[in-house]
Amino acid sequence: MGHAAHPAHTQAELDRVLRTGPFHLALRAAFAVRGLPLQRVQHHLAHRGIKVGVTSLSYWQQGARRPQRPESLRAVRALEDVLRLPENSLLRLLPEEAGPGPQRPAARSPRAPGEVSGAVERLLAGLGRPADGGLHTVGHHERVRIGPDRELLGRDSEKVVRAHRDGVDRLLAVHRGDPGWDPARVTVRATENCRPGRVRYDREAGVLVAELLLDAGLRSGETYLLGYGFEDGTAGPSGEYVRGFRAAGGQYVLQVRFDGAALPVRCRHFAQNSPGAARICRAELAPSGTHPAVHLVEQDVRPGIQGIEWEWER
Repeated sequence: MGHAAHPAHTQAELDRVLRTGPFHLALRAAFAVRGLPLQRVQHHLAHRGIKVGVTSLSYWQQGARRPQRPESLRAVRALEDVLRLPENSLLRLLPEEAGPGPQRPAARSPRAPGEVSGAVERLLAGLGRPADGGLHTVGHHERVRIGPDRELLGRDSEKVVRAHRDGVDRLLAVHRGDPGWDPARVTVRATENCRPGRVRYDREAGVLVAELLLDAGLRSGETYLLGYGFEDGTAGPSGEYVRGFRAAGGQYVLQVRFDGAALPVRCRHFAQNSPGAARICRAELAPSGTHPAVHLVEQDVRPGIQGIEWEWER
């Protein structure tokens, strides 16, 4: 999907970020200033005998992945030519082990679980709320929508919670944006038995926390059903949806629905025992139905991470 250059992406901004890095911001600025959609960049690279997927280019400019393999570094060198950049101006922004130039810390993905967890803690503290907000989840059904340009359009949640102290009157919902998102344009929707409250976000970590004010305060042991959602659609191609769980118990259902004009070539359900741990493939999934979708069901959630990831190209 081609996007018009962001106002901040001027030649002066490109010159600055080529000096200071990081790599992904420099690449993103170069794409925008030159006005080249990713498909056109891929075409130019192919003419130079270099095969790189549009998804890989997108991940590189979002900071979700970093070119490391020899063929990827060849592509970066060719990109300098395609984008009319000085020789080694992009390569020097990569870590020493990946190419020439000064050593720099590896670019961290805005979706890295550890960073996300830390950002959530900071945002919750800023709202003056405990992590669980006095509520335990009994059941959570999420429906995620992926658009025709492979972007995360939004998601809807139906949730049943139980209070474990008196006076609970709100729930804190976490939304994770894909790299390159614009949290200022994300909309919080309260669809059943609640209304929106305060919203806080960390743009770099890709996290937004929203208060959902319940229609009535709860007594300890009382259950409550509410519905809410987030409208996003502000980032580039999406490749996964994950949900972290602090405590055991409760059912979790996740459905990811794709646009019929943009179907992934592979989907799988994965789990992680903790942020940063290896991903364990639980099942290979195939989109099906009138509205192509995949889903997972966890009857008794355990602490850790559950998610679905997908690939757009082989």
